[in-house]
Amino acid sequence: MAVSLLANEVSDLCIGKPAVRSLPLSAAAGDLAAALRRGPPQGGAAASSVAVVAGPPSARAVAGRLGLADVLCFLCAAPGALAHPAAALSTPVSSLLPKDGAGEARRVDPRASVLDALDAVLSGAQVLAVPLRSGGRKKQLAGGGGGVGVAGGDFCWLTQEDLVRYFLNSISIFSHVAGRSVSSLGLIRGAADADADACGLLTVRPHEAAMSAVPLLRRAIATETAVAVVDDDGHLVGELSPALLASCHDEAAAATAAAAVATLSVADLMSYIDYCGGSPPEHIVRAIKAGLKSKGLDAMLELVENETASSFSFSSSSSSASSSDDEAHGRAAQRLRRRPSSGSYGRRSTEEPVVCSPASSLVAVMMQALAHRASYLWVLDEDDDCRLAGIVTFADVLRVFREQLQ
Repeated sequence: MAVSLLANEVSDLCIGKPAVRSLPLSAAAGDLAAALRRGPPQGGAAASSVAVVAGPPSARAVAGRLGLADVLCFLCAAPGALAHPAAALSTPVSSLLPKDGAGEARRVDPRASVLDALDAVLSGAQVLAVPLRSGGRKKQLAGGGGGVGVAGGDFCWLTQEDLVRYFLNSISIFSHVAGRSVSSLGLIRGAADADADACGLLTVRPHEAAMSAVPLLRRAIATETAVAVVDDDGHLVGELSPALLASCHDEAAAATAAAAVATLSVADLMSYIDYCGGSPPEHIVRAIKAGLKSKGLDAMLELVENETASSFSFSSSSSSASSSDDEAHGRAAQRLRRRPSSGSYGRRSTEEPVVCSPASSLVAVMMQALAHRASYLWVLDEDDDCRLAGIVTFADVLRVFREQLQ
């Protein structure tokens, strides 16, 4: 059975996948949002990223994958970017690509085996670029130096989620491990792993400045995870996820989100993200503007004011505004009081991260993560007052299946 499972080609996992949207290396950072906004609706990782490519259309090489979260982190971390956002958004996207190769995009031939794709992911590739066949003809495509060679121009992403779903569909073959707990399989990564491994648990406190989380967010982007927001007692109260930050759906909104990161606490940033793409509460907007003014970031302040004037509608009634503020403060306070349960299957949001327990089985974790389109689950220890014990990632789940196929 395992032999027949591995006999399938990578192209079998790509049926129905859309072609990836792409930008040249010379495109401006601000063009990322426009490219995503113009494209057709797509699900999963494709919905919030584009390919950065080099070379002519007939033989392009994919240098990497970037999304709006990358733009936001760049605006927050690049010298002078917050002071001069317009100039920063004109920076070539090549400057946003990780210098250490983290989050690598790697080419896989359509005729390659599923095992080849699995090995590529487990050896460090965040996403695989698979050339789309033309007219059903199988072509052996040569890779470009230093990038992912793609002849004919069109290709699709093959993600960790695709591979996990593939193995879940054949889980009966792995019945001897499917029912084992994630704890017994050694899949729970704790804080100690973060020091030695980029895939380890990343945490921040609610009262800390959101800017302190930017380096962690960059690591989360590279590993397709998130930053856990944990209170002083070790309880999970929320998360800062690249996917949620990507809901800032255009150039102006991304810049405004960067202003929020630069001026707010982690707790207030979670409240802001709840409304990203909509109308944040007025007290949050006031805090952002006050913070920008105190830091002398006048150009960013002007951009935020223009964005709020065009996108946010505030009530002219003082009582209505007061009511809105009270409601927003109540939501933030409620979030800090809530503790997600390991049986939670609710809608993904900053208020209810997707969680499991150390006793959760491998198959249960796979099903839960796929149902929420999440590539990770937080692990809460119910024997320790539901404190955060660690994280389980798709990469580690896939490693279990690779070991079974030795």
